[in-house]
Amino acid sequence: MSELKSRKLISVQEHLRDQVAGALRAALISGELQPGVIYSAPTLAAEYGVSATPVREAMLDLAREGLVEAVRNKGFRVTELSERDLDEYTEIRALIEIPTIGRVTRTASREQLEAVRPVAEEIVTAAQNGDLIGYLESDRRFHLDLLALAGNARLVETVADLRKRSRLYGLTDLSQEGSLVGSAREHTALLDIMIAGDAEGAEEHMRRHLAHVRTLWAARKREAERAAPSRRLGAR
Repeated sequence: MSELKSRKLISVQEHLRDQVAGALRAALISGELQPGVIYSAPTLAAEYGVSATPVREAMLDLAREGLVEAVRNKGFRVTELSERDLDEYTEIRALIEIPTIGRVTRTASREQLEAVRPVAEEIVTAAQNGDLIGYLESDRRFHLDLLALAGNARLVETVADLRKRSRLYGLTDLSQEGSLVGSAREHTALLDIMIAGDAEGAEEHMRRHLAHVRTLWAARKREAERAAPSRRLGAR
């Protein structure tokens, strides 16, 4: 095989792995894949119409993000978050994001902050339309883009990793209840406060926003635990 063909093959394989990883993330978000349940690569591969190899590679990517864990000779288990996990993730994010938002409010220009507004509006639109993947992606971009204005790339990487590990599972029910719309609108409100130059107000708003996210986590987790026995009967 020529070097060019080899490169093309690798590119195709990587693209398929990324597509499968995206589909698996969507299944986690919708609640189709349940925390605590073990899924085999061959079974998932049959469902997605691909070979087991890209599924295993995608699952390994998710394992590095802390979303699943490998179970020897069985497959992968979707990671369960305990109440302590949720509290610790929230605490770390608060320690980093709250003061950073205050600093960005004091130092960023109006133009820099306004440049993030379209993303904040995308979050609201996605929540209203029940677009869960779009909601989480826009939410991720909004928070990371704001933090990037502080000029610390390592800080942004750390928060990005925390967000992956603390990703909300099973958002479908919360979306149908309308809970996500209220959380989505908190982003545009935060931006307005920052543009007004109210650093203390921005920090307090971020504190409340993170507490709201923690509440959504807890509500979804309790709901998943109540439904777990019946769902696990159908686990693959």
